[in-house]
Amino acid sequence: MKKQVVIIHGGDTFNTYTEYIASLKSFIIDFSKMLRRGWKENLEQELGSEFRVVLPKMPNQANAKYSEWKIWFEKIIPFLDEEVVFVGHSLGGIFLAKYFSENTYPKKIRATFLIAAPFDTSGTDYTLADFSLPQSLAGLEKQGGKIFIYQSKDDNVVPFSNLEKYKHALPSAKEWVFTDRGHFNQTHLPELVEDIQNL
Repeated sequence: MKKQVVIIHGGDTFNTYTEYIASLKSFIIDFSKMLRRGWKENLEQELGSEFRVVLPKMPNQANAKYSEWKIWFEKIIPFLDEEVVFVGHSLGGIFLAKYFSENTYPKKIRATFLIAAPFDTSGTDYTLADFSLPQSLAGLEKQGGKIFIYQSKDDNVVPFSNLEKYKHALPSAKEWVFTDRGHFNQTHLPELVEDIQNL
């Protein structure tokens, strides 16, 4: 049986529909990004034949609501095996941190990776709306398996200071500090491949 790796992608969230519409109107399209495959799409091939990567498309990525993502995520759970590996990028990372801190996951998790995950909105102009974390992440630490946190010092979306906050909340987590990965929108993420293969 292939080892499952589930990736929860990022997205944007807004407090109001008016803010969402304003963001759509002001957003600048980079067409070249629409033409390339990122590390999420390349991960299964790079991990090898023992792995199956699952890439669920979460509802309304451009104006995400935690309550909607929670419903959709729970529809996926029955299809997941024991010892699953979860990878959350950006908003997907804070989604996993919040979900596993507030809910009991019914199966054993091998590992949870939080990649460029926001912890709060300090020092930013974005909102987390209903994705805001609870006071304690003990539930994630208890049931999330081995926890890895990836953060880059040059991330222009999630301030590097979020790493320290996650480290304080999740003292057993392993951290990866990068200097040149930005918000982790590159084509390959070899450190993730190696970490998953070595679990």
